[in-house]
Amino acid sequence: MTAMEEKTVKAILFDLDNTLIETSRAGAVAIQKTSELLKTTLGLDDKTTSSICDKFKHKLFHESFDPAAGRSIDDVRVGHWEESIQETLGGSSTPSLAAQCYTLWKSSRLELLSLSPQICDLLKNLHRRYKLLLLTNGEAQTQREKVDAVGCEEFFDAVVIGGEHPEQKPYISIFTLCFQKLEVEAQDCIMVGDSLDTDIQGGFNARVRATVWISGAGGAVPDGSVKPDYTIPTVLDLPQVLEQLK
Repeated sequence: MTAMEEKTVKAILFDLDNTLIETSRAGAVAIQKTSELLKTTLGLDDKTTSSICDKFKHKLFHESFDPAAGRSIDDVRVGHWEESIQETLGGSSTPSLAAQCYTLWKSSRLELLSLSPQICDLLKNLHRRYKLLLLTNGEAQTQREKVDAVGCEEFFDAVVIGGEHPEQKPYISIFTLCFQKLEVEAQDCIMVGDSLDTDIQGGFNARVRATVWISGAGGAVPDGSVKPDYTIPTVLDLPQVLEQLK
């Protein structure tokens, strides 16, 4: 195959959480702040507040949200805090304290989310040569609030939020939508993200040109997992991958 016949990369699909922004770190700080609120308000020890916060994190991780059920995501997550407090302490419900916990957790997390100057520079430089699309899973309001807080829309040709569509990553349908928005083929694109189960598996399902896994501190792909085409510890190393794909 000659150089002229080879497919060049025309577009890059980026995940958001823990790929471009440090959501896990922001979440940990927000939990710590909420833990302090619980401790001072209820006079609890560290073990008890940790138990409440661990229950909240578990509920958040296993959350299933149905917009048609008539409750907002804010109501659902206030409920997570209320249940976590009740399950740990027993007794009557504490809706006002649960609402305080949720407001503090949510605002603290959003305040800490930002694109680093280095990542802003990376996106600006890439946007001169490639079409860029932000593809993030998650409940629509929550993810929109993150996108707004971070102010990242200016770097992308399009933003696609999984919760606004019938299927999210790793389903092919949402990738097909992305390709249509950018007016490219799957083989023109690479998918960059930190999740093997959604980003890399989704890119594989959609048959993109290459998948790039942001491994963070990990590095090793677990046995039985989908294998990314490239593995880098941080998205800042992406230009080296693109050099290899030329």
